[in-house]
Amino acid sequence: MASVFLTKESYDKLKADLHQLKTAGRAEAGAALAEAREKGDLSENAEYDAAKEEQAKLEKRIAQLEMAMTNVRILDEKEIDDSKVSILTTIKVKNIKANKEFTYKMVSEIEADFKTGKLSVISPIGKGLLGHKKGEKVAIQTPAGLMEYQILDITK
Repeated sequence: MASVFLTKESYDKLKADLHQLKTAGRAEAGAALAEAREKGDLSENAEYDAAKEEQAKLEKRIAQLEMAMTNVRILDEKEIDDSKVSILTTIKVKNIKANKEFTYKMVSEIEADFKTGKLSVISPIGKGLLGHKKGEKVAIQTPAGLMEYQILDITK
């Protein structure tokens, strides 16, 4: 797995999230399984199947976070070069076709959350914007087709 670049604050949050999943999350999953098991025949017990599926998702997420934690590199946001789009910069872009402006924080894939404006640097749009400077227009091939953006601003 490639390096996961995080701020100290993001690293601390990731560490706390992992601890919560391994303690309270596992306890809740175990309790849900036990409760579903008490409801009778496991071969026809939809609650048991759902609880097993949730437990599997939890364990997968724990494994992903543990893998990410082994590859973390903590970056100091003060040292980030904001003359071009790079990880941990905040960018304001304009979708030229839609004539709409968006603000994104460029983050590692583990932190990505499009709904809150955190764009992964390995996503098609993130990769396409990396290295470009303020004022540049960038055409990016995405699963939805060719997108054109203009970079309006880059900050730390």
